[in-house]
Amino acid sequence: MPLILAPVDGFLFLDREKFAASFAADVRPSLAAFMGDSQVPWGLDALQGAVSEPAWRSKPSWYLVAADDKMIPPAAQRATAGRAGAKVTEAPGSHAIYVSSPEVVASVIKQAAVGAAAFARLAGF
Repeated sequence: MPLILAPVDGFLFLDREKFAASFAADVRPSLAAFMGDSQVPWGLDALQGAVSEPAWRSKPSWYLVAADDKMIPPAAQRATAGRAGAKVTEAPGSHAIYVSSPEVVASVIKQAAVGAAAFARLAGF
């Protein structure tokens, strides 16, 4: 059975039995189980969204590659970041790196805030 379950009423869930290993492998087991049990479904319609003007084409961007992610392969993350010209930080962690390593995530956010402020000053915003 796949990790992403078949849609129900236009919404998707991740298989609770596979959730921890696939989504949150580096999170405390009891917390990963809670995350699997409390997940919010995501709509298929979200996959059809179109962006007319990606911000990364005209503004700086930052990307945190979760090196142990089993949901989005790190190579795909690196390719996405490269396409956007993002400043990349790579750290060990699952898809739930924001839970397992919040200090790493906070550091990237801080870098982005400082960098975006500098960009805005130079661009006259």
